[in-house]
Amino acid sequence: MSSQDNARTPSKGEQIDAAEREAARQRILAQAEAERIPVEETTRAVPDRRWRGGR
Repeated sequence: MSSQDNARTPSKGEQIDAAEREAARQRILAQAEAERIPVEETTRAVPDRRWRGGR
């Protein structure tokens, strides 16, 4: 087998690494979606009365 053949076909270890990276990516995306806060909740105006000095 020449070095050109190795460049075109990933080894078994590389294939496993790629599959593990993709699985980790999917887990991270699923976790991010589960923890996502809807925009409506982040843009709601909340009065801040601290600057008034407690009046």
